[in-house]
Amino acid sequence: MNAPELILAGGQVVTPDGVLDRGWVRVSGGEIAEVGTGPAPEGQVVDLRGQWLVPGFVDIHCHGGGGGSFTSIEVDQARAAIAAHRRHGTTTMMASLVSAPLPDLTKQISALSDLVVDGELAGIHLEGPFLSSARCGAHDPAILRAPEASAVQQVLDAGRGTVRMVTLAPELPNGVEAVRQLVDHGVIAAVGHTDAVLSQVVPAVEAGATVATHLFNAMRPLHHREPGPIGVLLEDERVTVELICDLVHLHPAIVQLAASHAGTGRTVLVTDAISATDAGDGTYELGKLPVTVTDGEARLADGSLAGSTLTMDVAFRNLVESGGQSVPAAVAAASTKPAQLLGLDDRIGAIRPGLAADLVVLNPDLHLTGVLKNGTWAVDPS
Repeated sequence: MNAPELILAGGQVVTPDGVLDRGWVRVSGGEIAEVGTGPAPEGQVVDLRGQWLVPGFVDIHCHGGGGGSFTSIEVDQARAAIAAHRRHGTTTMMASLVSAPLPDLTKQISALSDLVVDGELAGIHLEGPFLSSARCGAHDPAILRAPEASAVQQVLDAGRGTVRMVTLAPELPNGVEAVRQLVDHGVIAAVGHTDAVLSQVVPAVEAGATVATHLFNAMRPLHHREPGPIGVLLEDERVTVELICDLVHLHPAIVQLAASHAGTGRTVLVTDAISATDAGDGTYELGKLPVTVTDGEARLADGSLAGSTLTMDVAFRNLVESGGQSVPAAVAAASTKPAQLLGLDDRIGAIRPGLAADLVVLNPDLHLTGVLKNGTWAVDPS
């Protein structure tokens, strides 16, 4: 069944060329057909006066939601996570897996790869097992290992081209070589869960690492005599920095510092969300580790943060209200830049003719009121 033709009119429309006051977007056949300002064309008009219209959010780092986990080999759990985040404006997402023994990891990758092929996921992100035990966070240190070429190749082969990003600690044996191996296979190499000093991070960036996995979190902190990974990743123009903008993982002042320094061309909002997202407080698992969620904060028994219960609409609002960024800057971080990073900017990530009609409606306080996916309402603003 084809998506109906709609005209979304009267709101503030955030486009690549600026914000259109009293803007309108004509949606036809699941795509954006026209964008304009002033009187709207005739048709089935949805009145968005006083609201914002922004591109659908793109989350490149998410472990689950709605009670479903991407680490499960049950496809229904993955679909539950996708649906939960779509209700909060994420119209495109990568599925993130956590550290696991290679046989288990390859099974998880294989189970998710069909969802990538079917277009329900944009790819798979492996957060581990090639991580530092000194900065393991919510990863089982007993499972962590160096990124030997054969192990890297094994997980890539399991994905049949669906593994799009791999996070690793570059100071591990073969770390820089693994970055080159990933890049040679068209995979994004990300630096994270690392205890590296500056001199160990620079070669990884030179070898092609282009993403900082949740900057500041699970990495050697910035120090005035040893800048560590943060000093390199935040400064290098080739590196995109992920920020978990739940105001738990990062203080608002740090959000503002990082987003202002990296700018709209290098800042990406991520949720790092786990299965508890949109599912309430309680006891959950991340990989095989038990996680307790209290007042929305997910922690291991030792108090360490274990992912988040963040959704992209909240991250977007926090970046503006607490991070001091403009709405267009938040659009860049939540939609445009991650779409570019995944090589999907010819299809998603902006409001312009020819792109998919993946759109989010926000009220004046930036609370979500509507979600359009391929021209069909997932959350109807009426």
